Amino acid sequence: MASNFVSADAIRTLFSHAMSDMYKAEVPQYGTLLEIVARINAAVLQEEPALAEQLRASDQLSRLDLERHGAIRVGTAQELFTIRRLFAVMGMQPVGYYDLTVAGVPVHSTAFRPVTDDALRRNPFRVFTSLLRLELIQDDSLRAAAEQALSRRAIFTPACLELIAKWEQQGGLEQDDAQRFVDAALETFRWHRQATVSGELYKSLRAAHPLIGDIVSFKGPHINHLTPRTLDIDRVQQAMPDHGIKPKAVIEGPARRQCPILLRQTSFLALNEAVAFPAADGRFSEGTHTARFGEIEQRGIALTPAGRRLYDEILDRVRQEVQPAGDGSNKKEYLAALDRHFLEFPDSYAELRSRSLAFFRYGARPDAAPTNIALLPENADALEQAGLLSFEPIIYEDFLPVSAAGIFQSNLGDENKQAALAQSNRQAFEAALGAGVLDELQLYAQAQHASLLEALARLKGHG
Repeated sequence: MASNFVSADAIRTLFSHAMSDMYKAEVPQYGTLLEIVARINAAVLQEEPALAEQLRASDQLSRLDLERHGAIRVGTAQELFTIRRLFAVMGMQPVGYYDLTVAGVPVHSTAFRPVTDDALRRNPFRVFTSLLRLELIQDDSLRAAAEQALSRRAIFTPACLELIAKWEQQGGLEQDDAQRFVDAALETFRWHRQATVSGELYKSLRAAHPLIGDIVSFKGPHINHLTPRTLDIDRVQQAMPDHGIKPKAVIEGPARRQCPILLRQTSFLALNEAVAFPAADGRFSEGTHTARFGEIEQRGIALTPAGRRLYDEILDRVRQEVQPAGDGSNKKEYLAALDRHFLEFPDSYAELRSRSLAFFRYGARPDAAPTNIALLPENADALEQAGLLSFEPIIYEDFLPVSAAGIFQSNLGDENKQAALAQSNRQAFEAALGAGVLDELQLYAQAQHASLLEALARLKGHG
């Protein structure tokens, strides 16, 4: 029986393709964005054969055109609990806890994604998933109205719930059920023009925070962006206006570097979409809503705890000096400060490795000669210097809270930019999730260690 089950990787690929097709139909600019990214990626690979070889050696090249991440926002603990079960069918687990309240955004989040090297090679689809913190709505009556609106909706179809339960009971889905699951799950993420609250309540919710209006007022957690991966985000940023797409003012994340680190992100500004609000007389009033946008990312090497501390310290100094304005009015000053301060961060893979600032995947060189150096993990440096071990960067698969908040804010408008809203509450988030979130730094450390052990075993086999 089990041999007839469709793999989680295959279901994830079916779903990511279906979601991309749906979003392309709903947001035509997303299709234009894919064309821009594909053209620039092809140009970079042709111009930089060393980068192309590095990507090929680290199994990044085959997944590049396939790679996407999306983002959704749910309103209740029960919705988050069930979305975890839905993503489990696709082999996606919750990785990392992100507290966006520190940047004035009333949500906390995790990223559902595959976690093994093999699954990431097959399809690294990720969905950044945020849960609204209703307790941060200060007006008691408004908070009660929001809770009531959320309690009335059902964001999962009966077929979707049935197939999730079937997967949990029998440990997999056969081909027909897998396709039915993809079709049913897609409905959760579809855009619905008709709101579930009155225009008056929507305005009150949006006045409290634009994100609250977006999460509470509609039938489900419509996908608010899909993100392709580019090899040169600066080129994409420059190219978007030539195609009628207005990008956000500045790219989020670190400065441009020879050896990219972590994650750089930009987006085109959110669409102003027509919405129908229900009225008491059974009719509808016309209005607009702004939430869905396009995003682009450039991924670099994953940093160790020491590397993350250095990154956070540098970015904090930059933002103490210059806070980037949403309208781009101080763009030059911000970028100059970013470039100047990030000179402190090493920009060669050799130095990043020697200072234990980043994670690497090791391999045994095929032409490795016999050696007197003991084949032990602690001798990795000596083995590398002797030409026996190679190393490649481990790509960062996760997200950055400051960058995520910056993308959110640029697409919600500046009218509600505010200081920190509350203290982090990971315990409450994990209680709602029904599971603990995985530690992304541990995943990278495990991947690095496993690659080193495998490389050493191959070297021993040579002997």
